[in-house]
Amino acid sequence: MSNDKNSRLVYSTDTGRIKEEKAAPTTPKGDGIVRIRRETAGRNGKGVTTITGIPVDETELKNIAKALKQTCGVGGSVKDGVIEIQGDQREKIKTDLEKRGYAVKFAGG
Repeated sequence: MSNDKNSRLVYSTDTGRIKEEKAAPTTPKGDGIVRIRRETAGRNGKGVTTITGIPVDETELKNIAKALKQTCGVGGSVKDGVIEIQGDQREKIKTDLEKRGYAVKFAGG
């Protein structure tokens, strides 16, 4: 009755409870270029600026997003490794990220 793909050892009579080891968080790998694009699809016509390709962990990504939101004076969020900033803020974001030492390109139309 045991399904191999869903079974895992959680207790052994010899050693007791078996602790699950968590994998260390990894930084996303890319080509080293940060891409900035403006998106409106699925947002009822409201545009957002999305930033992808920043090679840092989730915590640092949130810190960068916070700084960008303050620079632009707007709201935003971090979802699945993508920073979303409200409105068309591409130029301000590009300038800020270049000061931080990232290679930046505009993507999309």
